[in-house]
Amino acid sequence: MSTIQGLVENIAGPAVIAKNMMGARMFDIVRVGKERLVGEIIRLDGDTAFVQVYEDTAGLTVGEPVVSTNLPLSVELGPGMLNGIYDGIQRPLDKIREASGDFIARGIEVSALNRTQKWHFTPRVSAGDEISGSSILGTVPEFSFTHKILTPPRVQGKLKSFVAEGEYTIDDTIGELEDGTKLRLAHYWPVRQARPYTKKQDPSLPFLTGMRILDVLFPLVMGGAAAIPGPFGSGKTVTQQSVAKYGNADIVVYVGCGERGNEMTDVLVEFPELEDPKTGNPLMQRTILIANTSNMPVAAREASVYTGVTLAEYFRDQGYDVSLMADSTSRWAEALREISSRLEEMPAEEGYPPYLSARLAAFYERAGVVETLSGESGSVSVIGAVSPAGGDMSEPVTQATLRITGAFWRLDAALARRRHFPAINWNGSYSLFTPVLEKWYRANVGEDFPELRQRISSVLQQEASLQEVVQLVGPDALQDNERLIIEAGRMLRQDFLQQNGFDPVDASASMPKNYGLMKMMLKFYDKAFEGLKSGATIDEIIQNPVIEKLSRARYVPEGEFAVYRDGVLKELDTAFGSRAVSV
Repeated sequence: MSTIQGLVENIAGPAVIAKNMMGARMFDIVRVGKERLVGEIIRLDGDTAFVQVYEDTAGLTVGEPVVSTNLPLSVELGPGMLNGIYDGIQRPLDKIREASGDFIARGIEVSALNRTQKWHFTPRVSAGDEISGSSILGTVPEFSFTHKILTPPRVQGKLKSFVAEGEYTIDDTIGELEDGTKLRLAHYWPVRQARPYTKKQDPSLPFLTGMRILDVLFPLVMGGAAAIPGPFGSGKTVTQQSVAKYGNADIVVYVGCGERGNEMTDVLVEFPELEDPKTGNPLMQRTILIANTSNMPVAAREASVYTGVTLAEYFRDQGYDVSLMADSTSRWAEALREISSRLEEMPAEEGYPPYLSARLAAFYERAGVVETLSGESGSVSVIGAVSPAGGDMSEPVTQATLRITGAFWRLDAALARRRHFPAINWNGSYSLFTPVLEKWYRANVGEDFPELRQRISSVLQQEASLQEVVQLVGPDALQDNERLIIEAGRMLRQDFLQQNGFDPVDASASMPKNYGLMKMMLKFYDKAFEGLKSGATIDEIIQNPVIEKLSRARYVPEGEFAVYRDGVLKELDTAFGSRAVSV
């Protein structure tokens, strides 16, 4: 295809208008100016192209050349991505630093993957085999992970030749089809186009986070989409980091989209030091970080979430479960708003473009459990943070996200100020996946688990209503049974919903341990209520030493918990002088 070269006609921040671009295509990548800044065509009008530039356009002048690459914004997918830290368009930050120092030079070109490293390739196909899109050609080891080498999704045919087991770089030809198509260990895929699959499957397994309030009250399915809205300082980033570390996904893709530099620095410093609780190896060995801070060009911020979800889909197509953390989609929406205003598009609510909801939906809909083209089963679970200005949950991004996602984990600044973490408001959050997972909970956790969860939600709601009465007339105006509800609610809040992320035991909790804690606390409530009916006073109940044992239960290691649980349950049978009654 011939090279298309135009000229810069107008510059408005990251938006550049180029003329003489007849023949250019939407979403093609272009090189702008003498410094060859990276840009993308986002609108065409005759021979005029509107380009959003992913780098700072300061110093760019009218009349400089604009050259089209005739290719859309794509990422290179292959071995070497794990343990990687990229910018919003998949340029490795460590390679950029080697090439330009501590500051990113404009127009810099670096390879996304290591071109010289040799990988030990074990083939699964041979010459004469028929292959189709996303067929597994073979495997290479990457840390403790088996990386499956895939055929590009649109490539199919009969293998004319194929290599034997050996050491190869990503640029070496490992096979050739009869039509002349050459195959490598890596291939490219456009980020704005979802990777194809055979069909979507109904979700049936939980995405376990290790956080009791989420796994018990507001669960997420494997392949589902969740939103974490919350004001500044309420713990969105820390919650996502905890889910990334303790979640039961095979691969983690973390997109820092428009976050403050100091927060992104914390992620870049802490993640390489985190230990993977599954393997004991560094967590980064199954993690990809995409860092696009708020002081980086706004156009690259808009592209970063597409880069992240495309990397996630690639590992999904290998048959793995992937979790994608997008922090935060509000900053991404602000990038959309800024680019839209530069293009002089008609604004909608609060200045956001009219297509905001459609773009958000298109992003979250790339989550799901799928049967891949090669017959594997994989999933992408998307967890997006939302940062509403001033904590206003009625603003457009939060409302659009609420309509799309199935789990809504609302963070509360008041809880954070009281040092209650995770600061998720149990009265303002919900999950639509609870009915889907009921069968799994009964089979794998406990037959009565759904009923226990419903009882816990009921006690918390009753306690919240009584707290409003206490605020008006004080606790002395309550009857003993109402004071018991407040005490049971306090225990659930402080000893069940609250978790200490710095404690090696309490930082993550398994479902069997969660189930045991639920049984213990609800049995306390039932036995204490019977004690009240038998003549005990609320003060006697509150001062019973078994309460201290209940509060320490969450710090008991998993291996010792079953014995501890059984001992406390047995003690509760006689703690308040009432006969044993099952929960």
